[in-house]
Amino acid sequence: MGIDKDHIQSQSETGEKAPIDQVEERVEAEMKKLKGEAKKHVADGLQDDELAHEGERLVAEAERELKQKENQSD
Repeated sequence: MGIDKDHIQSQSETGEKAPIDQVEERVEAEMKKLKGEAKKHVADGLQDDELAHEGERLVAEAERELKQKENQSD
């Protein structure tokens, strides 16, 4: 049994992302979430409300991106 070259489709033809690209997007969202959490902790120590709000915004944005990635993979 051989490979029928007439029935091969590339990822670009199917519109499917390569697994490495899918992982990269998830890692970027996870890093954004960690950065936001770190800013919140620093802001708590410095009692800086503005920095705390920025950290909360980053965490919320990252969580939305992660949920979006999970929904795309389903």
